[in-house]
Amino acid sequence: MSKLVRIGPYRALYISASGTYTPKTSLGILHSVVVGETDAESILIYDTAIGFSNLMVELKPSIIEGTYIFNLSFSNGLRIVTNGDSKITVLYE
Repeated sequence: MSKLVRIGPYRALYISASGTYTPKTSLGILHSVVVGETDAESILIYDTAIGFSNLMVELKPSIIEGTYIFNLSFSNGLRIVTNGDSKITVLYE
């Protein structure tokens, strides 16, 4: 499951099920990831709209719940892959 909302200048994508999500297909900024609950799998974030190249961020299964600020620019799109049922919110422009 995913839900897209706007929070101030950012768009927020809430993810609570495994899958591949592509909320943006052009350049932008990955502001932060809020981890509410972790699962036994990694969370991968790519600078791409298709495929699985240009890995920007890997959040390991042992990550502690909290807010992780990145402010990373991406050129090709934003793709998030969750292999477990972690509950995360991705904030981006």
